[in-house]
Amino acid sequence: MLKLDFHPAGRHFLQIPGPSPVPDRILRAMSYPTIDHRGPEFAVLGLKVLEGIKKIFKTQQPVVIYPASGTGAWEAALTNTLSPGDTVLMFETGHFATLWKQMAERLGLKPEFLGLPGIEGWRRGVQADMIEKRLREDAQHAIKAVCVVHNETSTGVTSDIAAVRRAIDAAGHPALLLVDTISGLASADYRHDEWGVDVTISGSQKGLMLPPGISFNAVSAKALAASGHARLPRSFWGWAEIIEMNKSGYWPYTPNTNLLYGLCEALDMLQDEGLDNVFARHRRLGEACRRAVRTWGLEIQCADPAVYSPVLTGVMMPEGVDADAVRKIIYERFDLSLGTGLGKVKGRMFRIGHLGDCNDLTLLAALAGCEMGLRIAGVPLKDSGLPAAMEYLAAQPNVVSLKAA
Repeated sequence: MLKLDFHPAGRHFLQIPGPSPVPDRILRAMSYPTIDHRGPEFAVLGLKVLEGIKKIFKTQQPVVIYPASGTGAWEAALTNTLSPGDTVLMFETGHFATLWKQMAERLGLKPEFLGLPGIEGWRRGVQADMIEKRLREDAQHAIKAVCVVHNETSTGVTSDIAAVRRAIDAAGHPALLLVDTISGLASADYRHDEWGVDVTISGSQKGLMLPPGISFNAVSAKALAASGHARLPRSFWGWAEIIEMNKSGYWPYTPNTNLLYGLCEALDMLQDEGLDNVFARHRRLGEACRRAVRTWGLEIQCADPAVYSPVLTGVMMPEGVDADAVRKIIYERFDLSLGTGLGKVKGRMFRIGHLGDCNDLTLLAALAGCEMGLRIAGVPLKDSGLPAAMEYLAAQPNVVSLKAA
């Protein structure tokens, strides 16, 4: 029998930008006995998570929950709102924006890919002025949707979604606004209703602190209306039947019951801490991480400080240094997993995740492992980054701190 043993002494430091570590509270909740998904007990669970998840998206509109990955929720957003041959305007901010564009092509849509030239587009956020200009040119309203990524996991850039909505409105264009916040939800501030988003896509394995396997579409009234005449094929992803059955706490097919137990616990944890406190904790950890990187003398992937992600930090390697070789050393020596560079930045950078169930000491341990690994790999560093991170964290205490009873 093949034995898989990936658990050496001590805890593994999973510092990739998702999946993020799953807290013990959530693991225990997921171990509850599986119940009948057509029975009365399940309806109580279903209604609770369906109502609770709205608070995380900051919406009064329906949130459709799928037993799927975030990729499935991408497809659901497109197939429920669009028809074959429709033009969609998509903005290139990194690897995941690129993958979403490839999906649109495979579904028979016609994506236009806006973006800054070369690698520069992977170092900055969505440029709302470029979207407004293109929409003003579309006098016939051939463009049916604008698709953007809120927090680009491949680069560490968080885009201004409210600015995108203002650009669409300024152009007087009727296009739907579809937003991927798979890695941003529950880690970075997000406001589905206030920002006028029509479909928001997310997943369970990032800020919600769950394993992969749940994805979401938060849906506006305008998107629901569009779904009534959209002609892309859909069955499993169709909103109408799901939303109807959700009214009584059920799904039209077998949901992932035990992951919903975990989601219920995650929602309680986020509400107990307070979403504003959650966002402040992520911003604080992100700033501490960046201070360490700058002190090392290394470049941060995101070139615009105004859109630094609170979820992860991309660390660029000096010319001639293979970032994946550095990651391999760090993993093998210190049991610390870091995110690889993807697409255009493969081998040129690695990513430090500081999201979900993460605190000061978690981050400092990850930074220590990175610094030791960088030195072993022979990467020249200007100075130790740990004192810079520690000084910042000590001077900027958590909003919520532990006090003796």
